[in-house]
Amino acid sequence: MIIEFHYETDFKLNNNEFYKNWILNIFEVENSFCGDINYIFCDDAYLLEINKKHLKHDTYTDIITFDYSVGNQISSDIFISIERVRENAESLDIIFNDELLRVMSHGILHLLGFNDKTEAQKDLMRSKEEEMIKLFHVEQNN
Repeated sequence: MIIEFHYETDFKLNNNEFYKNWILNIFEVENSFCGDINYIFCDDAYLLEINKKHLKHDTYTDIITFDYSVGNQISSDIFISIERVRENAESLDIIFNDELLRVMSHGILHLLGFNDKTEAQKDLMRSKEEEMIKLFHVEQNN
């Protein structure tokens, strides 16, 4: 089990250990097993190219998750556009770090089988994201 953070932009997480422990806690809370998880933080242009090349979508997005899980061992490359996260935080009038946590947990939740196609699924996804954001704040304050 390896959780790594990669940077294709100037952005850097403040304390990798807090984030790693939080991600492990998400797996624990959801009764799942963490394999190799790579978060790749990038800008809009970088993620747009991945979206075009691999998903044939010519649109900006905040996250793309590639699932490499085998059995119940969850592994993935998770690409996150920091530009999109910043813009989302501004438009939603929320703290940047909370929006980043939402997006980071969103990728893991997708890997764990949560979807957001229907309104009911979206509601459950938002609820789970909020739960995970709170989990981070509890983890950080311990």
